[in-house]
This record gives sequence, C-alpha cells and structure tokens, in this order.
Amino acid sequence: MQGTSAKRMTTTDTTDFGFEKIPLEDKTQRVTKVFSSVSSRYDLMNDLMSFGTHRLWKRFAVHVSGVRKGQAVLDVAGGTGDLAILFYQRVGEGGRVLVTDINNSMLVQGRNKLIDKGIIKNIDYVQANAEHLPVPDNSFDCVSIAFGLRNVTDKQTALRSMYEKTRYGGCMIILEFSRMVLPGLMRLYDAYSFKIIPWLGKVVADDEESYRYLVESIRMHPDQETLKHMIEDAGFTRVNYYNLSGGIVAVHKAYKL
Repeated sequence: MQGTSAKRMTTTDTTDFGFEKIPLEDKTQRVTKVFSSVSSRYDLMNDLMSFGTHRLWKRFAVHVSGVRKGQAVLDVAGGTGDLAILFYQRVGEGGRVLVTDINNSMLVQGRNKLIDKGIIKNIDYVQANAEHLPVPDNSFDCVSIAFGLRNVTDKQTALRSMYEKTRYGGCMIILEFSRMVLPGLMRLYDAYSFKIIPWLGKVVADDEESYRYLVESIRMHPDQETLKHMIEDAGFTRVNYYNLSGGIVAVHKAYKL
C-alpha cells in the first residue's frame, strides 16, 4: 500500500473510468463532471434505479455501524446527505457529523436537503478529496463512505486516509456496489444495468453517458474479498462484510484497534 501511494506518477500511469482507460491525472476531473451533471436528479434517479431499495441499504449500513448518541461521524463522499441524515438521528445534538465530498454541486444539494429538514446544528460540510481528508487524525468514532469509493482515483490512499481519521476503537463503514452471489440472476442484472439504467439517465436526467459510466464503474470495482484485503492493507482489523440484495451491494465494516 505504501509503495502504491508513494509511487511517482508517470505519463504512462492510467486508471479506469468505467471500461475506459484514461490518464491517472484525468479521473478526478472526469468524475467531477459526471456528478456535477447528475447532482440535481441524483436522488430521484437513485429511487428509480433501485426501486427505493437504496434507502434500506443505507439504513442497514448505519445500523451496522453501531454509532451512538454523542459520537462523531465523518461521512466521506457524502453526496446528497442520505447517510448524514441517518447518522445525525443517531448521534443527536450532542454528537457531530462532518460531510465531505469532492464535488461542490453534490455537497450543495446535500446541505440544502439537510437544512430543509431542520438539521443545522453540529453538522458541517467540507469540499475535499477522499484521498487527502483535511481533518485531524484520530478524530471520529465512525468514518463512512457510501457509493463513493469506486469513483476515487486511488482507492488505497483513500482507505488509508480514512484509517488515519478514525479514532482507536472506532470503525469504518463502506457501502458499495459489489459482486452478485446469485449467478443465476447475473444475466438479468446485466441487461437491466446496461440497457435500462442508461435509458433512465437519458429520459430523467438528460444524461445517458454519465449513467453508463456509473454502471461500468460498478463492474470495475473490487469484489467483496478483494476490498476486504485492501481495507486490511490500510491498517484496519476485524474486517467483515454483509451481502445485500444477493451481493448487488455489500457493507464492509472494519475497526481501528
């Protein structure tokens, strides 16, 4: 892990942008463009694409975290604030929630949604790259990231950054699309992903290309076991994961001990 993060970038370094290989230094800008484009329709599209199931996945992730009243939570790539709302309900006004996102449009959408719900005190927002979180080390009882890790350029560096910000005894929660464990449904899942979702993106968000990228990025994301090992390499221990909806998504939980 340290060798990867310390490796000097060269002109031949590439990374995945969906199924496309692009220069490493271009990914952040490309991802920013995607989410700036879809931010205003992001919540609606999530409901349509998952038939509302994403709300249950997020509730499960927050439940598994074990976060309690008065604790501090860092929600990385917090987007439109769904996890932040759920965490805030658990920590109460005596706790603290900090939402970060690299994309200003998504961060604004989330902040406005929380303000509309009357969530104002003890919640803050910082525009930041998950690879370099600008907060003190050992500051949070729980660090979470939901549906954001697969969009990060250097996932291992981001995991290490999240480890550094977690307090000893605290945990990290990752909710992300993963690999189906029900192979009989894979053909149906692929057909829905590659045909229906881009079509929905075109009709609802007027952006078929961005949603095609989002589908492709899911297929390029590490599977459950690979991500587990990456989390361990970042320094976390007692790494476990839960498959939801047949492995369409998985929740990984790990501790800093």
